[in-house]
Amino acid sequence: MELSLTRVDYLQVGLTSPRCLRVLPSSTPKTQQKVVVGDQDGTVQLFSMKRGEVQNSFTTTSPKAITRLELGGALGTVKDKVFVSSGNEVRGYTKKGKQFLGFDTNLTEEIKSMYISGSDLLVCGDYVYNHYHDCQDSNYFLAADRINDIISLPAEKMKSLVPVLACEDRLLRVMKDSEVLYSVELPAPPTSLQLFYNDGGENGDQLLYGTSDGKIGLVQLGRGSAVHRWVSEGGSGTSGRVGGVTCMDHHDLTGDGVRELVVGREDGQLEVLAYEDGEEAPPTLRFSMSCSESVTAVQGAVVGNTGYDEVVASTYTGWVFGVTSEPMDRHLSSESGVVQISQDSKQKIQRLRDEIDDLQQRVLKERDQYQAATQSTFPGISAVPFFSVNDKMSLSRNDASYLLSLEVQTAIDNVLLQSDVPIDLLDVEKNSAVVSYSTCDPESGNFLLATYRCQANTTRLEVRIRTIEGQYGTLQAYITPRLQPKCCQVRQYKIKPLSLHSRVHSFDSTRPYNTLVLRGQFTLPEIHAWVVFCLPELPERTPATTQAEFTFISTFLDTQLHCVYSAGEAIFKSDNISTISILKDVLTKEATRKKVRLDISCEVSEDSVVHALHLLHPRLEAQLMLAKQVSLIEALRELGCHEADTSFLSPEYQHILDNADSLQAQYRKQPCHLERLYGMITDLYIDKFKFKGVNVKSQVPHLLEILDNYGSLSIQHLVNFFQA
Repeated sequence: MELSLTRVDYLQVGLTSPRCLRVLPSSTPKTQQKVVVGDQDGTVQLFSMKRGEVQNSFTTTSPKAITRLELGGALGTVKDKVFVSSGNEVRGYTKKGKQFLGFDTNLTEEIKSMYISGSDLLVCGDYVYNHYHDCQDSNYFLAADRINDIISLPAEKMKSLVPVLACEDRLLRVMKDSEVLYSVELPAPPTSLQLFYNDGGENGDQLLYGTSDGKIGLVQLGRGSAVHRWVSEGGSGTSGRVGGVTCMDHHDLTGDGVRELVVGREDGQLEVLAYEDGEEAPPTLRFSMSCSESVTAVQGAVVGNTGYDEVVASTYTGWVFGVTSEPMDRHLSSESGVVQISQDSKQKIQRLRDEIDDLQQRVLKERDQYQAATQSTFPGISAVPFFSVNDKMSLSRNDASYLLSLEVQTAIDNVLLQSDVPIDLLDVEKNSAVVSYSTCDPESGNFLLATYRCQANTTRLEVRIRTIEGQYGTLQAYITPRLQPKCCQVRQYKIKPLSLHSRVHSFDSTRPYNTLVLRGQFTLPEIHAWVVFCLPELPERTPATTQAEFTFISTFLDTQLHCVYSAGEAIFKSDNISTISILKDVLTKEATRKKVRLDISCEVSEDSVVHALHLLHPRLEAQLMLAKQVSLIEALRELGCHEADTSFLSPEYQHILDNADSLQAQYRKQPCHLERLYGMITDLYIDKFKFKGVNVKSQVPHLLEILDNYGSLSIQHLVNFFQA
């Protein structure tokens, strides 16, 4: 059964950070509750709704942005105390607005995530975790990678404090005092944590996590290890990719006694999922809506009207709204076939009209004053307005592409993309902007110049990019909002030499590997900086150990790369010789720039080349088949126009005709896929003989001829050519 929910806007505050909205619990069920929200202007306000009007209970301000808002209270009592983090300070307020706590944590980093459990305060910066008991420093931990969220299993059920850190290196770190009790490997970087059913389940040891690529999973945390219960791909989009999870909550929206899971995502999707089979299987989607801007917080509650459950949410630009189960037609009555609006609704509409008229008059007055100032003898100086940009560039494993998301607090006029390396722009279904390309001069280091012109009221733009490994440089985005006077902000994104590699935890040692060994007078921070320059998803901070070890997988080809390095020595293993070749060239260049002398040795495996060709074979075969099918579509359609019955066609041609639209859509999504595969095979051929000191570029036309006729030849012909 699908849910029927309707959006109702309540108010707009300043820009909001994730998890900065909470609903205070009520003493009796189904009665109206109060909402507290903090924004990046430093304002905290608690409000309730009365007859459709916002009633402010208290408002307080801080000089710094509110980065997290939590509710707390003594264990076993109602959590009705409001705690906010701002800078490195934590403040506490009663529900009447009286401040009872002002605690300076003295952290060197700003607080990014926080959790309250009784008298225990857990706070995290980017890399530092601190535990305070009764405002006394109890435990401390320095993480190897960025901390995205923190939570604690319920102390009432666990009989002790069990903090859990969600870290960027795809790990959940279960803490005991200042040590990591054990780590839980996840399929993607976790971005949000939530207790299962809001209380950890029957034993309090079940935890939900949301990831940066949209997955939702349930883990059961034991005393010394964890059990993965299920992982859901999630999402309601048709593009095959969903936004990262920013927030989660549980609430019974249907009144059947079973709480649903409410999820907010980076791409603006707000979803309600139901546990059809309890905790044994992933929940199923019951409701979804798009907010056109990222959702920063969700909470199930009763806010708008008594007796009607809803989801209260906040967005990046500060909209606070409810998605309510209250039927909107209850304010309408029908007499003699004529729809009548209730008196309350009429008054509300009139108040909105009066407010709009007042705002329009104020805008006209300010505009006249501005024009008068600029035309006077001493013209006024226009101040360049500052606007905040929430941007992120993340690698998608599904299609080996990057998703660049740009979100601005006001409407976007246009975005100009410029790149000094060759990249491809792919279609994004949610994108309504019109793109136009300008001619570029590659010899001057300019390979891309594209302008996205956005429609009115567009505050979020998504661009999908595919890079070429071995080509590295900078992508720049010039963001121009609809503001006067005209202004622009520039954001830069590094495209790394091995940009399509992604972090993993497992390493398959049975594959045939090529090995690159570097030795020289370099320190651990130096070699780590060089590796960070080459590979994505690595922490900028130097590892605290004497030796660093990382494993990567190619999202395009599924080959692996294993890196082990320490001061004076670095060893790289890969089953793709082109990966080793790129690493050798870039690291040698970086060492030369730093004037560090390197002793380089390479061990090439002939079997790894055949292994890589067998990995490429199914992709090449599928792309050639797709290209062939798309080339036949127009001819078959023309034949279908002249023939009433096309049953005489072979099953292969009939399949192409029946699925023409989906085949063309699939081909449009991957416009340069075949050329990329050709390029990878060519690079593999050149790199194989480069390590032997042989230049085989004159043989490339013969190789391309074999690839063009690949459909009629077996992979063995290609292998024989490589081994000749």
